[in-house]
Amino acid sequence: MKKKRLKTEKEPYVATTDSCKLCAPLGACLAFKGVEASVPFLHGSQGCATYMRRYVISHFREPVDIASSSLGEKHAVYGGGPNLKLGLKNVMSKYNCGLIGVATTCLTETIGDDTSRLVKEFREEFSEVTAGHGNPTIVNVSTPSYAGSHIDGFHSAVRAIVDQVASNVQAFENTLNLFPGFVSPADTRYLKEIVHDFGLNPVILPDISETLDAPAASEYEKIPSGGTPIASIKSMGSASYSIEFGRCLSDAMSASNVLADRFNVPSRKLGTPIGLRETDIFMNTLEEISCRKVPIKYERERGRLIDSYVDGHKYVSGKRAVIYGDPDTVVGLVSFLTEIGIIPVLCATGAKNQYFQTAIKAVTEDILEETPVTLDNIDFFDIEETAEKLAPDVLLGSSKGYKLARKWNIPLVRLGFPIHDRFGAQRICQLGYKGTQDLFDITVNALIQATQDRSPIGYTYI
Repeated sequence: MKKKRLKTEKEPYVATTDSCKLCAPLGACLAFKGVEASVPFLHGSQGCATYMRRYVISHFREPVDIASSSLGEKHAVYGGGPNLKLGLKNVMSKYNCGLIGVATTCLTETIGDDTSRLVKEFREEFSEVTAGHGNPTIVNVSTPSYAGSHIDGFHSAVRAIVDQVASNVQAFENTLNLFPGFVSPADTRYLKEIVHDFGLNPVILPDISETLDAPAASEYEKIPSGGTPIASIKSMGSASYSIEFGRCLSDAMSASNVLADRFNVPSRKLGTPIGLRETDIFMNTLEEISCRKVPIKYERERGRLIDSYVDGHKYVSGKRAVIYGDPDTVVGLVSFLTEIGIIPVLCATGAKNQYFQTAIKAVTEDILEETPVTLDNIDFFDIEETAEKLAPDVLLGSSKGYKLARKWNIPLVRLGFPIHDRFGAQRICQLGYKGTQDLFDITVNALIQATQDRSPIGYTYI
């Protein structure tokens, strides 16, 4: 299918073909799922909530409820305020929730619903109802899809949670706020372990380690246990330090900036710790904050990782890769690939991000002879058109790249979101030395298998 480029009198309009991003309210729902006893709530049509549940469930293999104000044609004319208030009442009556995360959609933003005002009115009009159901916290965030991608919605929701909930209630001693961005439940668990091993008390927001990767339960839980406790969020303003991952994260979407500006919590922004270099920076930062040396277990993980780099170098050296996905995930993967000898020839993200190209350059400029082609706000039509000329050997990204991998007969290393054609996406670990080790093994084995599959002989020893 060829992309239609429609020209107007003012400027050419380019239609998106096979998007390389998802919608902003979906990202907000994922962030809200990382808060204890939280129910995501979409102010918009029922179809939006249904679509998002399908995407999240298929990736994480967990039941996920997303409430909706279920607007129809009438509400597009007269406004969705009454439906929003009724929906909030229904959620409170059906769930014993501690927080309701209200995210707007394209419809409600387009018709001009003032969600902040409507939530305030709800609290005033139904104070008896809220008090009778535990008086849950209500956080609202503006996330129309035309204003950004799912990762923008994710960061906007995290910032809104901090902005509307955090205070300087006394925290535990040596509390560290950690904003990891959109990482897997397995990565979240590993980050907790790392911070604990430095003698620090982590408050990770969001914490999807249990809410989106729960153990089997004998009875169905309407709201899965786990998530960042609301009490911990309220104490973020009295933490000793904040760390936030994201070379591509703007100040306007930074949650740690809210804490720094309002409560003077010192903060450090780091790259997502994928690969040796970025993980070293993270470990050194924890060493500085905690005044403790890196625990020996991580020194050994690092040593084993370097040893594997040496052992596997012959399989990966000089291979050419196309990487696509969320901006900071792509930057972390590119940093990792340059360490192992794979050449990133195209770095792509569907998000519109002004820092993406600079971040890619920062992790490649002293290592690669040429900076890779770097494109943001791009779809898979453009990825295919650009990458075909670059002769890639491997793709790294979500399941949405499978058609290209199949067409070019090259392996796809599945990472990021969404992964709908493989099992265990919620258990993929790619952060830190241990996660990088898993990532390296998967990448090497994907290239080995590609060599075997193309061979007419079928080598059993490579």
